[in-house]
Amino acid sequence: MPKTDRKKILVADDSEVFRELGSTFLARLGTILTASTGSEAIEIARRELPAVMIVDFDMPDMCGDNLCRAVKADRDLHGTPVLLVTSGRCAEDHARAVRAHADDVLMKPLNRIQLGLSVSRLLSEERHLALTRVPLEEDVRVRLVRNEACSWGVMRDVSRGGIFVESFGRLPIDTEIGLDFRLPNARRPLRPTAQVMWAGPHPKSRAPGMGLRFLALDRPSTHQIDSFVHQFTSPRSGKLAATAVTS
Repeated sequence: MPKTDRKKILVADDSEVFRELGSTFLARLGTILTASTGSEAIEIARRELPAVMIVDFDMPDMCGDNLCRAVKADRDLHGTPVLLVTSGRCAEDHARAVRAHADDVLMKPLNRIQLGLSVSRLLSEERHLALTRVPLEEDVRVRLVRNEACSWGVMRDVSRGGIFVESFGRLPIDTEIGLDFRLPNARRPLRPTAQVMWAGPHPKSRAPGMGLRFLALDRPSTHQIDSFVHQFTSPRSGKLAATAVTS
């Protein structure tokens, strides 16, 4: 039988251990290429044209968000999906990754299953569809970052990447806001910042509101959201989560 072309996955990290782990975890999904610096990653990407890039945020010669911006600005690479991996030590690193237009953001230590799911989605033809969303109904306070003005809305769903807030007041696209909300049965409230990605009716309920993507997000908040979504999307839960049409 003739061999089929395997998609190329570029793993860029200055840690040899992470490069080896990434290669092991993702070997079944494609041909793995590795780079130990940002400049080497750009050089390899221009030569090999990978189907997806997995980039560490903390590299000595080039931060991951700057590498992501360079990829998105490159004439030949701008359509390449970039998965940025942060240490999770600083919530603002997550925000920097989102502002650099990373296609997905994960935190170390990486979960093997989550990494595989993320890369599989980015390799697929449907990579621009939303992450799986779990429907819920919880009050959420919206704070304008610049002037601290507050309003209230209702959170209608949540995903690893963001939430939909039902509200008759709409903010301009790209507006950065602060959020205060609590997931069901959670011990601590979540207070991430977020960015308005789109405004309009909810894809399912048709209620007016805004689709928000998380910006500054710390490790405990990320873990809490991941755990909440996982309990509804795991096959063993017996529950099916709603999936939005766009994000």
